[in-house]
Amino acid sequence: MTDFRITYDFFLSHPLIKRHPIRSFSVFLWWQLQSRLRPSKFFEKNFIPPLKLYARKGLAGATGNLYAGLHEFNEMGFLLHVLKHGDTFFDIGANIGSYTLLASGICKANSVAFEPVASTFDILAQNIALNQLQDKVILKNAAAGAREGNILFSTGEDTTNHVIANDEPGDPESITVPVLTVDALAANQPPLLVKIDVEGFETEVLKGMPQLLDSSILKAIIIELNGSGDRYGFNDDAIHQLLISKGFRPCSYDPFSRKLTILSTYQTENIIYCRDLDLLNERVKTAAAIKVMGELI
Repeated sequence: MTDFRITYDFFLSHPLIKRHPIRSFSVFLWWQLQSRLRPSKFFEKNFIPPLKLYARKGLAGATGNLYAGLHEFNEMGFLLHVLKHGDTFFDIGANIGSYTLLASGICKANSVAFEPVASTFDILAQNIALNQLQDKVILKNAAAGAREGNILFSTGEDTTNHVIANDEPGDPESITVPVLTVDALAANQPPLLVKIDVEGFETEVLKGMPQLLDSSILKAIIIELNGSGDRYGFNDDAIHQLLISKGFRPCSYDPFSRKLTILSTYQTENIIYCRDLDLLNERVKTAAAIKVMGELI
C-alpha cells in the first residue's frame, strides 16, 4: 500500500504528468502488466531521445522516468539547461545513472558517477554502454566520503540503499564498499555541477570536497536534504549553513519558464544550491530546447 501511495502522490504532483495524464497512466498500466508477467527481465526502454535505459520491476530509478519523462523534473531540467559540451558533472549516488545519461548523452558533458552497490553499479554500467557513452563517463563502484577507506552499505533498498549507521541493526545482506573523496577525483577535472543523493550521508561527502567547494569552477549542487542524516547524527541546517558560507544560495527551478528563484531558506527533498547566478541564468536562458513527452523545455 505504501508503494501505491508513493506512486499516486507522484502522479498527482509531477508537472509533466499533470499535462499528459492519459499518456502517463497508459504507460503505467502497460508497464505494470509487462513487469508482472516477466518480473526478472530487463526491458530496454526509451528515455529522452536518443537515450535508452534498462528497466525492471521494482527499479524505481528507471520507472519514474518511464511514467514522467524526467523523474525529478525540476532538477533534471536544470541539469539539461545548464550543462554544455566541455563541462564536467559529478553524480554522487548515481543509482542506475539517469542524471549521468542526461549530462553526457544529451548535454555532451563529461561525467564521473559514484555508485557503491555492485548490483546497481552493473545496471549503471549497462546503461552507459547501451548509449555508447563510455568515452564520456568515468564509473566508480564506490561511495563518496570524508576520507578513503571502507564502509558498510545496505543492498536491498533500491534507491534508498545507504551507509549502515553504527547503531543500526545488523543486515545480513549488507556489503563492504570502498570510499573515495570527491576532491581526489576532482583535482584534475573539477565539475561545474554536482548532484549528491546519498540518503543522509551528505555531510561526509561534503567533508571530502573542501577544495572543490572553494573552486570557482563549481557553480551548482543538487542535493537531497530530507532529515535522513539524523541516523548518523548529522544536521541538515549545518549543511545549509556550510553551503551559504561558500557563496551558494538555495534555489528552485522551473524548466518551462527557465527561471531560477532564490529561496529564503532550504526546503526538504531536492534543493539546487547556486552561486554565480548571472552565469547560470545566462546558461539556462540560452540552452537549446529539448523535447520531453511532447513538450519543449
